[in-house]
Amino acid sequence: MATDVANADQIPVEGQPPAKAAMPKKKKLMLFGAAALAALIAAGGGAYMFLGKNAAKQQASTAKKMVFFDLPEITTNLAMVPGQERPVYLKMKVALELEDQKMVAEIQPLMPRVMDNFQIFLRELRPSDLEGSAGLYRLKEELVRRINAAIYPARVEAILFKDVLVQ
Repeated sequence: MATDVANADQIPVEGQPPAKAAMPKKKKLMLFGAAALAALIAAGGGAYMFLGKNAAKQQASTAKKMVFFDLPEITTNLAMVPGQERPVYLKMKVALELEDQKMVAEIQPLMPRVMDNFQIFLRELRPSDLEGSAGLYRLKEELVRRINAAIYPARVEAILFKDVLVQ
């Protein structure tokens, strides 16, 4: 009896048109695929517009003539780790990436302050602070921050490691 009630809506009644059959699975898949394709095309177009604008900005920023200024070689001992018998030394050569040549003239008189800031910071580091690429990245970011504070209002774009030796 319950099956009779469930199938009652499928039985045609005189004078009424037959009920519409459910959409076949093939048509549903085609509609879903078309919608997914439209979304993919829209996302691709948006990404193209976004990346195209960023590429133009990067091209404009690299069009500037950058200047590199070499700092003197820095050698310092690192902080002693408890239980460590011998000192560990850090030797590094770095270059500063500057916006233009006149920045070199602004930075040159402030070099003693820059080197002092570097030495004070580097002596507090432990050998474990410099392990791996993440350690060198943090070192680079901190040195950029410190040098920019020392030479304000001038500004360094980046510090480039030429040589880093921890012994």
